[in-house]
Amino acid sequence: MKQLPLDHTPLLPVDVSPAVIKRLPRYRRYLGDLVSAGRERISSAELSRMMGVTASQIRQDLNCFGGFGQQGYGYHVPTLYDTISELLGTTEGYRAVIVGAGNLGRALAATHMFERRGVNRLALFDIDPRVIGTTVHGLPVYSVSQLSDFCREHAVDIGVLTVPKEAADEVVHALIQGGVRGIWNFANMELSLQEQGVTVENIHLGDSLMNLCYNMKVNGLTK
Repeated sequence: MKQLPLDHTPLLPVDVSPAVIKRLPRYRRYLGDLVSAGRERISSAELSRMMGVTASQIRQDLNCFGGFGQQGYGYHVPTLYDTISELLGTTEGYRAVIVGAGNLGRALAATHMFERRGVNRLALFDIDPRVIGTTVHGLPVYSVSQLSDFCREHAVDIGVLTVPKEAADEVVHALIQGGVRGIWNFANMELSLQEQGVTVENIHLGDSLMNLCYNMKVNGLTK
């Protein structure tokens, strides 16, 4: 059977539904497991059973980027994995810093999540003189006063914000001054910086917890 070419180039439409984009990392995760298991191909029906998503939904989602399946063959797993990885920017070599060396910042410094997704962490920043000049899980900790200069000198792309919301505005200004154009925001406040050319992903851990509690209640798990 004919396989998909390994140099298949994805389309990059700008009008794809946010819901489709949010599903791409999940596709990549399942496909990564299949690549690790040595799978060469998979049908949309089998992938749908694994993921709990309809085969029609999978085909519609992937068709937004040009389509990658062949009738009678399905999807070439390594190609689809590589293509989705490219769509998600894992091949761009983005550089990140973590601002805030508290519990969450340290937890993010400890994880291999960044490098597994093609993002290179360079350093942490904090205001506490007790941690400035130390290292946290191999990452140096610098003073926030050095943030803008460091970002410019090292061409930092992403700022990971784990500071209290009262300090967020000042830190965001420093990141933007340093040329950062992406912010992963854990500061428990909404940031919208499109007019300044900065992409923001606002993360609210409390909202996720409330969603869990709601679904437990809906499923009859009440006290």
